[in-house]
Amino acid sequence: MEGKLQIYNTLTRKKEDFIPINPPHVGLYVCGPTVYGDPHLGHARPAITFDLLFRYLKNRGYKVRYVRNITDVGHLENDADSGDDKIGKKARLEELEPMEVVQYYTNRYHDAMKLLNVLPPSIEPHASGHIIEQIDLVKKIQDAGFAYESQGSIYFDVEAYNRKYPYGKLSGRILDDLQANTRELDGQSEKRNSFDFALWKKAQPEHIMRWPSPWSDGFPGWHLECSAMSTKYLGEKFDIHGGGMDLMFPHHECEIAQSTAALGHDSVNYWMHNNMLTINGQKMGKSLGNFITLEELFNGSHKLLEQAYGPMTIRFFTLQAHYRSTLDFSNEALQAAEKGLQRLLTAANTLSKLKASDVSTVNVDELETGVFDALNDDLNSPIAISVLFDWVRNINSIYDGKEKISAADLERLSSIFNTTVFEILGLRDDSIAGDTKSNLTADLINMLLNIRMQAKANKDFATSDKIRDELNKIGVIVKDRKDGFDWEIA
Repeated sequence: MEGKLQIYNTLTRKKEDFIPINPPHVGLYVCGPTVYGDPHLGHARPAITFDLLFRYLKNRGYKVRYVRNITDVGHLENDADSGDDKIGKKARLEELEPMEVVQYYTNRYHDAMKLLNVLPPSIEPHASGHIIEQIDLVKKIQDAGFAYESQGSIYFDVEAYNRKYPYGKLSGRILDDLQANTRELDGQSEKRNSFDFALWKKAQPEHIMRWPSPWSDGFPGWHLECSAMSTKYLGEKFDIHGGGMDLMFPHHECEIAQSTAALGHDSVNYWMHNNMLTINGQKMGKSLGNFITLEELFNGSHKLLEQAYGPMTIRFFTLQAHYRSTLDFSNEALQAAEKGLQRLLTAANTLSKLKASDVSTVNVDELETGVFDALNDDLNSPIAISVLFDWVRNINSIYDGKEKISAADLERLSSIFNTTVFEILGLRDDSIAGDTKSNLTADLINMLLNIRMQAKANKDFATSDKIRDELNKIGVIVKDRKDGFDWEIA
């Protein structure tokens, strides 16, 4: 399908035609999780958003190097420069090595991503595995005159940087406002200005995650890792950097400053940010009692949940909202998404049962144009899904004999519909996804319905009705057809 892909660039605040630096190769970097706790709803949205981008770029024929980092050092509790390291604190509380904590929660994150059908990235670097690269980057920034040493720590000099380059161009923060509104935090007197941020922190005696450096035994600042690792794997200039809107300031703003200070230019052509999610209209937070892990969603154990919701329901619900809009989770919305997903998957299954005619009374071009025009428009997945639902009606009409479709058009319809649903949107029919138990259940239902057909042929309507009614009681909806039967789970 032809057509230009447009991406909303947060840096320029407008949609722009996507033009790769070195086509057909595309460099994509996305900020991954800090692995100190169970994966939660906040992890799901960026993972699904940029999985959609990854899948769609590949569908358009690009060769994508997708780098998604793991933050396992340097992310402190309060901000980039104060408090305890989140992983170090967890390790002390549980009397574990920090890398035991990292491995456990990284495994948990990967398990959740598999359930959500999120493709693994091309490269998944860890911050702790790139200390040398981060030290080298600090040296470059220091040599360029945009960093200073203080009591064994290295800080980025925002004021000096702002005299040569505009600080705050991504988030719209103005340095004068930062100077007026940023308070001096305890333990930050070693900074020249409160808005300066740490590139390297000298480790206090109790700090268990530390490495040798030219300045002190310490650890890198949180912002530094992404600049170092994106440059290492994607080069000094790459195509797309993604992440949640909550990372725009200070994390991504500091990334731009670091890269520009070290290299003389920003590294990123397109900045993409997914919007935040809310729970019943409120921001998710442990203090509000609405912090929901993905495991709680999948098993329905959280007090706010009326039922369990499958991973594909969560994925489909997320894709029903544009990635730049706020996403509000509620039981009503999730239940509606569950029904919508089943309707879409049932239509995909019905496609395989359609019979071709000599002519077509439907125009498959409308499906192709509608879906790809939507996705080319800054990944407008809700519009693409609405086009698919329009074609669910057409598929059902063809199946019922109200519309006709030629063999060539049926082949195109099946290809476009299935490619969009399963390969681009990344949905999956979990009821038949290689589950032996589910397949056995389907075989048993089909066997019963074949017995029912034989009973009807023998005019044994009592047995026929009993099989149908008993199946209905356990949630199997039976649909009689001229040439047989169909069924679905309610």
